[in-house]
Order: sequence, then C-alpha cells, then structure tokens
Amino acid sequence: MIWACLGLLVFGIVMLGFYLLEKCRRYSLKGVFLKTVVSLSFLAIAMAASYEKAGHVLHPFVLGGLILGLLGDIWLDLKYVHPESDRLYTYAGFAVFGVGHLLFANGMLLEFFGNANGWLILLPVAAAVVFALGNLVLSKPMKLDFGSLKWVVTVYAFLLALTPGTALLCCFVTNWASITPIMLFAGGLSFVISDVVLSGTYFGQGKERPADFILNYLFYYGAQFTIAFSLLFL
Repeated sequence: MIWACLGLLVFGIVMLGFYLLEKCRRYSLKGVFLKTVVSLSFLAIAMAASYEKAGHVLHPFVLGGLILGLLGDIWLDLKYVHPESDRLYTYAGFAVFGVGHLLFANGMLLEFFGNANGWLILLPVAAAVVFALGNLVLSKPMKLDFGSLKWVVTVYAFLLALTPGTALLCCFVTNWASITPIMLFAGGLSFVISDVVLSGTYFGQGKERPADFILNYLFYYGAQFTIAFSLLFL
C-alpha cells in the first residue's frame, strides 16, 4: 500500500507542476480542473491509508476534512474564473476550510487524547484565540486590508490554528510515541504558513507574483499530503 500511496504522491506533484504553470499564466477552468486532480490525489492517499489501517476513529474526520479541502480548492479558484461571484466563492471557501480544520482537531482528540486531563484541551483553544487576535492586530503593520471580511478572517484564523495546536497537544499526551500526530502537527503548521502567504495575495498589495502563488501552494499541498500520509502510521 505504501508504494501505491507514493505513486499517487508523485502523480500529484506532477499535476501540481502543470497547475502552477497554468495558474501563473492565467485564471482558467483548465486550472480549476488541474487543481482538482491534485486534490483528488491526496484524497486517494487518505482513502487507501484508511483501508489499510481500518478501525481508527480518526479516519472519517481526516477524510471529511480533506474532502472539504477539495471543495475549497475548487471554489477559491472559481472566484477568479467568475469574478462576478467573488464574494460567494470566498465565503464558501472560508466556510469549508474552517469546518475542515474543526474536523481535524476533533478527530485527533478522539483518537489520541484518551484519559488525559480534560482541561488541557483549553491550551490549543487559547493558543488559537491568541493567533486569531494577533492576526487581526497585525493586519495593518503587514499592510493587509480585510475589509468587510475582517471577522470572517478572524474566525477562520482561530479554526486554522486549532489543527497544529491540537496536534501538538496530542504529541505530548501520547509522549511522542506515535508519528501520526507529529505529521499532523507538521501538516497543520504548513497550513498556517500557506495561509499567511495567501493573506498577502488576497488582502495585500503587490503580492500576486508567481513566486507568491508557488510558495503558497507548496506549503498548502505539503500540508494536505502530509495529513493524508499520516494515516498510514496509525
């Protein structure tokens, strides 16, 4: 099964290369299609891993989060293809990605938290609140204009930070005995880096260069593939 997953990874990387070439040239339905194929690759890896390591409560939560990520990928690119529906696709993208992070966090707690002190759950929640408020406060120094999406972005930032925060907590309560929460932490951190870059592209000025797109997607798909592969090590 590991070889099948590695094959899907290589295929996804190749298709990502084609997508980035298309993205840097123009916004098009072809780009949306290529992006969808890349997303189907990490979803296929997660499904194969779930079949190989059946019986874990984490599986449906990760699969659900990855499926929502696929939908978010489609909708956030369609906003460029159909700019007249920009606001609708933007809200839809934030919503599905946010719920996806909520699924990741809940799945990790159910899989790894066990009989640990329940109060510990407040640690990643508090860290996520600090991250979200910090993102709001630093928006002006970073020359980001969230406009009417200010509170949507703030809520999303909170949900985004829950993934790496919860994964790190699970690493501690399991005494770092499982590689899966470690990989989930790495994936969650990559999500954060990707979205920090994406904030500049969406809400900043002069940050729509090819290098910005490439950096964003390298971290974004690095996160998705890492999370999908983490299921192989349960």
